[in-house]
Amino acid sequence: MKVIEGAEEFSLAGENGQGVLLIHGYTGTPAEMRLLGEHLQREGYTVLGVRLPGHGTEPWALNEVRWQDWYDEVEQGFYRLQKCCSKVMVAGLSMGGLLAMVAAARLPVAKAVFLAAPVYVQDWRAPLLPLLKYFIHYLKKKKRNYFTADKYNLAYNVMPVKPLSSLFALTELCKKEILPQITIPCLIMQSTVEHTVKPSSASYIYEHLGSSRKELVWYHRSGHIMTLDVEREDIFQKISEFFRSE
Repeated sequence: MKVIEGAEEFSLAGENGQGVLLIHGYTGTPAEMRLLGEHLQREGYTVLGVRLPGHGTEPWALNEVRWQDWYDEVEQGFYRLQKCCSKVMVAGLSMGGLLAMVAAARLPVAKAVFLAAPVYVQDWRAPLLPLLKYFIHYLKKKKRNYFTADKYNLAYNVMPVKPLSSLFALTELCKKEILPQITIPCLIMQSTVEHTVKPSSASYIYEHLGSSRKELVWYHRSGHIMTLDVEREDIFQKISEFFRSE
């Protein structure tokens, strides 16, 4: 299946011997993590932005996968980086944040960043989706409106409903099992004004992480795709500082 131009995974070589695995969100593409990746490369890191199965091609392709397929890609990406890097960090956006949590609990990850990770979602239809999936196959998404070039805004314009059951299962797994198992340093970042994830998600993550070293940073002008919005430079800098810190 042909990958949309610009939606491919990306790999950026660094020089400090450390790696960062970047994980995009549901219906998104690696492009939404590219600016962060380029910033981290300038800081010396080797960066891999994985493309999760079913993404960056056609929306119907998502109907063929489950969260375990997405995590398998994350795990493979981690081991690819580990071959050339002394330590590997992970950073995930939205659903990618949930996958980063699983990696942080199950793999020898050095540090982890969770951006706009969904424990609680804003959409009132969410509890109805197990039933709605039999009647509605795709939900139209609002047009992305971020202050970046179109090449970073690559994503499906509809949201397949069927895979959301698996995504919600991943959310429940993170809430009930994964978060307490994470003991590495973690940085949580969340906007208070976005319309996809409830801000209470970040508070829940912070309170239930097993890590003794954890930090929660709030933003007040960013949309859900924090890596593309007006506060992104501050977000990138704080992630760099977190990765550099002892």
